[in-house]
Amino acid sequence: MKRGLVCLALMFAANVWAIDLSMPPTKSAATANVERGRKLLINRQETGCVLCHRIPGMKEGGEMGPVLSGLSQRMSADQIRQRIADWRAVNPQTFMPAYFSSKGLHNVAKPLVGKTVLTEQGLEDIVAYLLDATKGP
Repeated sequence: MKRGLVCLALMFAANVWAIDLSMPPTKSAATANVERGRKLLINRQETGCVLCHRIPGMKEGGEMGPVLSGLSQRMSADQIRQRIADWRAVNPQTFMPAYFSSKGLHNVAKPLVGKTVLTEQGLEDIVAYLLDATKGP
């Protein structure tokens, strides 16, 4: 009986990790711009990315989140997009903001209810920058 429960638990765990943790491109991917993405990443008030991450091509950077060097060698554009859009899908305990989701947020100021931190274009611009800045030599 124990062996059966262990096997069932392992199968469930494998299925959890097999969930597709990627997000397909939005319509704005066709007009993504690396320079706009760079400007968004360094903007402390709008996105705050540099407060937590060290990002290639930027002098400033935080230590709280992972270093993003070599990111495009470890993840696809769709995986990067998902993590920026809503990292809670990967790690429900994260303190990283959901930049392209308003689901499950509480105590949001009335003018911001239902709105996302990033626009669709902003999301794609950041993905474009990270793909460009973190590609190998």
